[in-house]
Amino acid sequence: MMTSLFSTFDPATNKLMIQGNWIIMITTMMILPKWFWTKKSRMNMLMKMMEKKLMNEFKSMTHHKDILIMTMSMFLFIMTNNMMGLIPYIFTSTSHISISLSIALPSWMMIMMYGWMNFTNEMFKHLLPKGTPTAISPMMILIETTGNLIRPISLSVRLTANMIAGHLLMTLLGNTSSIKLIMMIMPIQMILMMFETAISMIQAYVFSTLITLYSSEIT
Repeated sequence: MMTSLFSTFDPATNKLMIQGNWIIMITTMMILPKWFWTKKSRMNMLMKMMEKKLMNEFKSMTHHKDILIMTMSMFLFIMTNNMMGLIPYIFTSTSHISISLSIALPSWMMIMMYGWMNFTNEMFKHLLPKGTPTAISPMMILIETTGNLIRPISLSVRLTANMIAGHLLMTLLGNTSSIKLIMMIMPIQMILMMFETAISMIQAYVFSTLITLYSSEIT
């Protein structure tokens, strides 16, 4: 039972789109710019409005303006893949730790390398919060160092776990074959679908916001 339940997150188990599941992640980015830039539509205006609001919010979080382009691109990429995963027979790539970690780890390493190479003294200061008693200073340094090292893991696991949890619940509800239960489960499925749509956007926002906040620590 456990194998069949988690097999929904294995792209090789879908015989219809064995080759296409992973290509969907790139195809979306290839198709999106064509209608995104060539004509002004309501979708275009909505995306532009959302991009402008997010850019203004990210600007208030960090003074490193160069990272804003990366975080906005990251937000659109993650949100698009999360939303595509809600379509039947399309694999959710962000439900795999390999995808989410490959986004989080290079971003974190870039910020750390830039900070330690250009602001070494300031990075050391961040390991010991101001006003920390001398007696617990070694412990605080160890805690801050550990917290800094596990950031890419927490970013990737948070994204993966949230994508898996909702899809597992939808899979469990969808396995019901009783006619009497279907009438009761259908409204729950609709509410869960709207909830998963919101989660897809929220997780992309949380991921890009945390990357922006991590860059703000470099002074």
